[in-house]
Amino acid sequence: MAAISKLIAWSSMLVLAQSTRIERRWNNSIGLTPHMGWSSWNVAQCDSASEKYALDTANRFVELGLKDLGYTYINIDDCWSTKERDGEGNLVPDPTKWPNGIRAVVDQIHDMGLKFGLYGCAGELTCASYPGSQGHEVQDAQLLASWDIDFWKHDNCFTPCTTEPPPQTCWEDSVDTRPWYVTMHDALQSVSDTKAILFNMCQWGRNEVWTWGAPLGHSWRIEGDNWGDWESVIRIGARASDISEFSGPGGFNDLDMLFVGNGVLTEPQERLHFGLWAITKSPLVIGADLNTIPETSLAILTNKDIIDINQDELGIAAGIFQPPSAPAPVAGEIYPYWAGRVSDGVVIAFAAASGGGEFSVNFVDVPGLQSGPYEWKELYSGETGTGEGITFDVADDDFAIFKVTTA
Repeated sequence: MAAISKLIAWSSMLVLAQSTRIERRWNNSIGLTPHMGWSSWNVAQCDSASEKYALDTANRFVELGLKDLGYTYINIDDCWSTKERDGEGNLVPDPTKWPNGIRAVVDQIHDMGLKFGLYGCAGELTCASYPGSQGHEVQDAQLLASWDIDFWKHDNCFTPCTTEPPPQTCWEDSVDTRPWYVTMHDALQSVSDTKAILFNMCQWGRNEVWTWGAPLGHSWRIEGDNWGDWESVIRIGARASDISEFSGPGGFNDLDMLFVGNGVLTEPQERLHFGLWAITKSPLVIGADLNTIPETSLAILTNKDIIDINQDELGIAAGIFQPPSAPAPVAGEIYPYWAGRVSDGVVIAFAAASGGGEFSVNFVDVPGLQSGPYEWKELYSGETGTGEGITFDVADDDFAIFKVTTA
């Protein structure tokens, strides 16, 4: 009964959400669609937090056509600084990784029409034990603005916990994580007249961050890390199905970086991974080496039709719906039936994470649609059709996405 009530509530919120979402966001000038780009961590961890990786990836964005599709942010994750702040308390770029400093690299990337992001942490140290921002928030924000940084990922390691000293990761629900994200938000706000910085709250979904993150950041992590395995895709995708109504222009549920092209998931699993992240309006952040990425994976990441769904101006995240005679949702599993409005129609998806086969739905049973006929296009295969519904075969672990428009 609870699952059915949630499905009814979700469909009724679609219209209401359009009129309220934009007004409740922190900064309407940036982040109105989910950010798209690349992050260094999944590629080579600390070794990829360097000028060389940043510039090489920026060049690959242009060469591979990723820039033209909207992949804009070149984001460097943990380990970019030295292990100590300088005598004035400033973060210092590691001179072996950044021989020309950060600002020179930012300028080159901006000259290419791209953006540049950095990583920090709310605690005393970052997750890899480099200096965190605790007690230095305003100073760090001023430094970022002076470097013309476009993006800041604020992680959650070595933050106050129930034990001292604080552990690297604290999962105690009794500890309220909101205060230190308010502090960093305020610091970034204090330099916003100089530089508007996209604020990514890497808070791991603690304290139901999706219920209070919108006034503070442009995106917030909804779960623990994506470890690059199928189990992570299932865990994070299942969470996304519960909270779609909290995502909207200027503030989005972040399902974490993409493991498409890392050689771990099968091709169908990569299609489900990318497609589900796209329709739920997660940021699309590539975590693969673009010099070695397989062509099949690159084809998934560059599917313009699916990117257009993710970047649709309404910013409405798809959620699950239950057709008549379909089984009820199961906690911890990715439900097969998803739908969400876009500016010129509705997107419907069949997710075969719990087994493939023939999936079918009548349009009259889809939130946002009435009885047909409608035209549809499946965005991975390009197959098209017209009718009162869709019946489609989906292989194990695969994903089918349909753009539905008026016939």
